[in-house]
Amino acid sequence: MEFGDTHDPRLHESSPHWNDLAEFTGTHIDLVADTSALQAVPPSSIPGGWLIAGLLISGFCVILMMVRASLSINATAPANALVVLGAGLAIGARFAFRSPQNEWQRTVRDGAEYIGLFALICLMGVVASYPAAAESSGFADRSLEHIDRLLGFDWVRWYDFIASHPSLQLLGSWAYASIYVSPVLLLGHFAIAGRQAQARLFMASFWFAAILTLILFIAFPARGPLAYLWRGPIPYMPTSALYQAVLIPILRAHALHQIGLDALRGLVCVPSFHTESAVLYIAAAWPIARLRWPILAMNIAMLLSTPVEGTHYLSDMLGGALVALFALGTVRLLTSQRWSPVVRVRPLRASTLRG
Repeated sequence: MEFGDTHDPRLHESSPHWNDLAEFTGTHIDLVADTSALQAVPPSSIPGGWLIAGLLISGFCVILMMVRASLSINATAPANALVVLGAGLAIGARFAFRSPQNEWQRTVRDGAEYIGLFALICLMGVVASYPAAAESSGFADRSLEHIDRLLGFDWVRWYDFIASHPSLQLLGSWAYASIYVSPVLLLGHFAIAGRQAQARLFMASFWFAAILTLILFIAFPARGPLAYLWRGPIPYMPTSALYQAVLIPILRAHALHQIGLDALRGLVCVPSFHTESAVLYIAAAWPIARLRWPILAMNIAMLLSTPVEGTHYLSDMLGGALVALFALGTVRLLTSQRWSPVVRVRPLRASTLRG
């Protein structure tokens, strides 16, 4: 019997078990078992201190990776000023309204926290991919292309179709860049609606997925299908170009020593982080009626653009989806809902039993 089950005959007032209980206690008790009282307690918000501590540890690990790979950040890059300005605004707003006096101050405070932390996760992830590439060896393209053939996916034919339709190239590049739009909509909604628990769950899932991605990237680096499969002149250069095939060998040879924040390129082929992001965005938006369908449509378009614009195999996109689901499931398990069964007991009459 589940605790709180009102259909069990032992809980019925007319049952022998109930009479035995009354006789034992010397009290007549009327049990009011209300199934509506069986409620799910919403998942607790991940403490902000835990997020900050985790990001600080991650930042320290990235610094160690950079030192090991003899890499540094170009301090004179113009983008640095924008990063510092953005960080300053986010930190300033977060602390200026740490004790909000009204709803708009709370919204600004939460929005600054969410956008700032999410931007930091993204920045650390893409920077860490450079020293991670230096630690990798070999390329997994042959295996990935073999899996694609088993799945019946012809990347060259897909690319050739896009290359012959300029309108699809334009739409594809826009869709691929929408990876930056969905989190702004989601985190903005969470800030306005006061959904701190959901915002932090989303960021923690994204962060964990990024860590898993870097680990798998070191184990399974790839040049990408454009570099590996295409022969002859390139009729259309997609967003990700040939950066993986060009930069990974340079980083392995330690021939690159400075990284400009204004020139960061995507180096990860396996697993596809665009696919991971799409799965996490859709999962976060699904309970939100006003965002569910726009974000679903936007991310389906992004997924359709990913094979060409991101130069990804179908197999590494499927791998990205699995990584996202694993990260999301793990974080949700650690912050899972707690069921609180409530049984309300109302004593009506108490009398001492006479022998």
